[in-house]
Amino acid sequence: MARLGRLGFLSIAVVFHVIYIYSIFSIYFVSPVVHGMREHHVPGKEAPATRLVLFVGDGLRADKAFQSFPDPSPSDDSLESAKKPRPLAPFLRSRVLDHGTFGVSHTRVPTESRPGHVALIAGLYEDVSAVTTGWKLNPVNFDSVFNRSRHTWSWGSPDILPMFEKGAVPGRVDADTYDPEFEDFSKSAVELDIWVFDKVKKLFKDAKTNATLDTELRQEKNVFFLHLLGLDTTGHSFRPYSKEYLNNIKVVDKGVQEITELLEEFYGDGKTAFVFTADHGMSDWGSHGDGHPDNTRTPLIAWGSGVARPLISATGKAEGHEDRFSYDWGLNHVQRNDVAQADVAALMAYLVGIAFPVNSVGELPLAYLDATPKAKAEALLTNAKEILEMYYVKEDQKKSTELRYKPFPGLGDDEHSVEHRIALIQESIDSGNADKAIQQCHELIKLGLEGLRYLQTYDWLFLQTLVTAGYLGFIAFAITTVIDLHVLHGQTETLRTVASMIAFSSVLVALYSVLFIQQSPWIYYAYAFFPVIFWEEVFARRAALVKGKDVLFRHISSSWDVFKLVLGALAFVGLVEALVQSYFRREIFTFCYLIASFWPALYGMDFIRENVLLSVMWATSCNLMSIFTLLPANKTEDLGLIMLGGFSMLAVGIGYLIYEKSILVDSKTSNDSLSPAQDWVSRVIMGSQVGLIALAMVVTKSAIWYIQAREGLPLGTQTVGWITLVASLTVPFLHGLRPNNHYIHRLMVIFLAFAPSFIILTISYEGLFYFAFCMCLFSWVRLEHHIYQHNASQTTANPSPETSSNGSAPAPPSSQKKGEYRALTLADARIALFFLFLLQSGFFSTGNIASISSFSLDAVYRLLPVFDPFSQGALLLLKLMIPFAVMSANLGILNKRLGVAPSAVFMIVVAVGDVMTLNFFYLVRDEGSWLEIGSTISHFVIASLLGVFVAGLEFGSEVIVRGVEFGGEDGIGKKAVVGGENDVVEKVENGNVNGKAKVA
Repeated sequence: MARLGRLGFLSIAVVFHVIYIYSIFSIYFVSPVVHGMREHHVPGKEAPATRLVLFVGDGLRADKAFQSFPDPSPSDDSLESAKKPRPLAPFLRSRVLDHGTFGVSHTRVPTESRPGHVALIAGLYEDVSAVTTGWKLNPVNFDSVFNRSRHTWSWGSPDILPMFEKGAVPGRVDADTYDPEFEDFSKSAVELDIWVFDKVKKLFKDAKTNATLDTELRQEKNVFFLHLLGLDTTGHSFRPYSKEYLNNIKVVDKGVQEITELLEEFYGDGKTAFVFTADHGMSDWGSHGDGHPDNTRTPLIAWGSGVARPLISATGKAEGHEDRFSYDWGLNHVQRNDVAQADVAALMAYLVGIAFPVNSVGELPLAYLDATPKAKAEALLTNAKEILEMYYVKEDQKKSTELRYKPFPGLGDDEHSVEHRIALIQESIDSGNADKAIQQCHELIKLGLEGLRYLQTYDWLFLQTLVTAGYLGFIAFAITTVIDLHVLHGQTETLRTVASMIAFSSVLVALYSVLFIQQSPWIYYAYAFFPVIFWEEVFARRAALVKGKDVLFRHISSSWDVFKLVLGALAFVGLVEALVQSYFRREIFTFCYLIASFWPALYGMDFIRENVLLSVMWATSCNLMSIFTLLPANKTEDLGLIMLGGFSMLAVGIGYLIYEKSILVDSKTSNDSLSPAQDWVSRVIMGSQVGLIALAMVVTKSAIWYIQAREGLPLGTQTVGWITLVASLTVPFLHGLRPNNHYIHRLMVIFLAFAPSFIILTISYEGLFYFAFCMCLFSWVRLEHHIYQHNASQTTANPSPETSSNGSAPAPPSSQKKGEYRALTLADARIALFFLFLLQSGFFSTGNIASISSFSLDAVYRLLPVFDPFSQGALLLLKLMIPFAVMSANLGILNKRLGVAPSAVFMIVVAVGDVMTLNFFYLVRDEGSWLEIGSTISHFVIASLLGVFVAGLEFGSEVIVRGVEFGGEDGIGKKAVVGGENDVVEKVENGNVNGKAKVA
């Protein structure tokens, strides 16, 4: 390809990373949904139950459902009886003790409502990427218990019900939902559940006067689904240990009792089966999404027709409690039967006598069945046939596309074939050996699931090889481009020959031929395209690598130089690997910040004496930043910390207003000084920004008070909050009326612009982090500039052909021409590494990987009290992006101060970032604990998006710092202006500015 400029490289980087980020979903998380399977019914004349009722307490933790607590809503707080712990769900507890079977349903990540309900109702664990393609509707069509029923009536949230209605046979599922505005987080959420219970009561009341409805309700194989969202909403707002959450459990229990009694009275035949469970749990900080046990353990209680009665141990120690999770439930004498969440769909299908959903991977939990051993064996055999049907379909699909298909060893020959195994099971059933048949069925189901796993991972090695070659190719391509453009200034020739073009083209044609024959998805062609193109470009520009090596390492002339180079390289690699490990342990940032606080000392005591205040500021900011990664990432709302952060920002703004002239006076000249009128206007605008910080503090305090009081968020408070947020982001543009382009003034404008947002959208110490982070960035930019000047002065005092003896700074640019930037040196790799470190710190100082899919919504309730995942997510994203916008501005200013091309450092960052990405690519797991699986996905996605994000920061930086001016506040000379056609950079000679060089 032709020599790429800045835009060309960044465009390729964005396209490459956007495409390759999907690679883990092509490899590790391929959708399990296939079509074309036959349905399988359990043999028998009559179903165990005529109808089924499913209650789902959205966001209900297993422990909270069964533990005892003081009455959270007593009629009289002074009563001693109200303080005595008691079960909050006495009716559900009575089902456990006397009527049915109970256990813990273990969910998978992501522990969100959509995938949880899909697992419960379809028996299907969606691939993780499906969550990003459809929160409310189906990204793919799948079968479900509702679709297999004669008719399903459902009530609840508009976020859940429609996906099962639209995925079913038309007219088979009725979905009655409340309006989205009803999900108001600033009000009591129990009304959501009461609405559902009232709707069910109304349906059966109407049936008494509507003969057609009465007839429909009395049909066989009907299903009733009650989605109870109140617990989830209350838990998000008040945490699952709050009185509000515990009271919501009481409301749900009472409603379940009323509906159970209503149906038993209406039908009077004892042929109704009931299932109560939850889609996911909730962490102590009121969130879910990750694999924390509090999120993955949910209650499961089944009772009614076809359900086994409880098994009571005479010794008081029944089976199932070995993990001691349920030691404080008072149920140790009742056998606990745990299941995987997908098993619930198989249980419901069996109870109501319908075919197993054809996409279900759930295993029928026999402990819940009130049936003979023979009936259980026959039901489990049908379950196995349904799972193996998916294996057959997937295997046929794979055979039709693979050049040389290798069958799954466990089911690959006549002796181990499915037909042979089914025949043996049937023989055991017919001979009356049901226990043996059940054991054989379990083994067959296990083999069927392993076979499905084998087929899903069939192409892994091939794809992993392509992706690895792609990332390594991009790293090599980025390094080659940086050397060619920013070290050698495009002076080397491209060594592309006919032979090399034929060789690389042949490789691409061979790969595409294999992909075409195997009918691979189009994305696979992209995976194969990039490695070939990147490595061909690196090969063609190998001369740049050779010459660049000579230029970058020409200062290596002694054993001491070699030692320092090796030591620096090891430190570089060590920090990159430390950043990888920081995804697992945030405390690594604390250690790195404490070490970094001593960085200025590496340049000697003379440097420290010349820059005492700056060195102290840097060390102070590093020590402050080191604290945040020791604080809990999962935070609860703390008004005191919010206000403390606000006062810190307010103090900075007021201090700057008071001392602005003193701060900038040394750099003022006739060209950039403002007239009195202009100065007055500029100060009024900045004063408005400071005032918005104070207003943000007031409106945030007011909103928190109303929300905690459950009085609903007043429209006035909400409106003022929005006005403050929008004004804080728009008022800074008014500075264009009376420009003051000094870089300190520009950075202060940016700091104040985002401060109100960080108050309104914060729940704890994030405001203090913003203050410390901006202080750290500002001192870093100034320190890098002073170090550059220090090294340049050493270079002129001890000249060598091109660089100083330590290779850390170029010689004075006396020969620099117009429109040119200085060449990069090895020392600039340090700037890129610092940038990468600070970039990661911008996220990890207030969050972690475990919380990335479950940010607290407390802050956004102050602006959007009604549930709206996309709008609320956008506000959370704004809060996350603010530190990076500030960082982009600081790096843009640093680039201009050092005379470095705007894209140069960003290119290095992208290349180094992909070293981390490749680490995480091989750490992705789709087995093990769900916390590990979810974390590894998040690791890779964040690291991979870094390339796209850095490209965006590069463009944002150029816009933010356009027109910035530098003065002599460093005590080294005259003003330098940057931005536009008249940009200049300081030229240091003998420690003083002695000329100017124009740069584009």
